[in-house]
Amino acid sequence: MKKNMGNIDRIIRVMIAIIISVLFFTGIISGTLGIILLVLGGVFLLTSVISFCPLYAPFGINTCPKDK
Repeated sequence: MKKNMGNIDRIIRVMIAIIISVLFFTGIISGTLGIILLVLGGVFLLTSVISFCPLYAPFGINTCPKDK
């Protein structure tokens, strides 16, 4: 897999995943919506770690800086 996520994109996704996790585990969001958001946060965290977003590929989006 070729990287298609830049550092800013990765940091934003990790921050969103952390916020969702905190909201879920403190009980602010719960139920089905909470579980769905928690899974979404996990996906954000996973894509940030591997620097590849499968949804970016079909649309040709690439936030990774170009090598000189």
